[in-house]
This record gives sequence, C-alpha cells and structure tokens, in this order.
Amino acid sequence: MTENTNTNQSDAYIKEQRKEEMKKNTISFALMIAFTIIAFSLVATGNSKAMFIIPILLIMCLVQVAFQFYFFMHLKEKGHAVPAALIYGGVWAAFLCIAGLGYVAWW
Repeated sequence: MTENTNTNQSDAYIKEQRKEEMKKNTISFALMIAFTIIAFSLVATGNSKAMFIIPILLIMCLVQVAFQFYFFMHLKEKGHAVPAALIYGGVWAAFLCIAGLGYVAWW
C-alpha cells in the first residue's frame, strides 16, 4: 500500500497553525495582564491628576478591547464578517449614545 503523504503534510500544517495561534494568544494575554497591572498602579498611586490618568486608562482600555476582539473572539479570521460588522455597529452605536449624552449633559 502506498502511504498518503498529503494527510501528513496537512496535519503538520494544522499543528503549526495551532502552535502559532497559541503563541499569539499567550502574548496578547500577557500584554492584557500588563495593561491591567499598569492601570491598577496608576489609580492606586494617585500621584497624578485625574486629567492625565483618565486618557491613559481609556487608551489602554481600547487596546485591551482590540486584543479581545481580534485574538480571543477570532474576528480576524475569515468567515466572521457578519459578527464583526454587528459588533462594530454596536460599538459605533454605543459611542454615538455616549457622545450624545455627554453633549446634552455639558450643554
């Protein structure tokens, strides 16, 4: 009998893909933990004014949300266009609501 080498090659390719994905997930998880520790330390020290801390916290929050979407919710993969569009639409709607409420509150 002849051995099917195509299956062995595809298995090796799949294992390599999974290994690479696990590496990216681990790195992004470590970065999210680091951002969380930095955020807690910024708030716990209280040395700076809130005017400087809040924008830094918001930027780190947005980076963590991006990590969650792309690495853990797999929105970067093919075939996830509809869920990605719904999530981005929801984020846009939330942004508009917050901006509108902020405008009304300060006007």
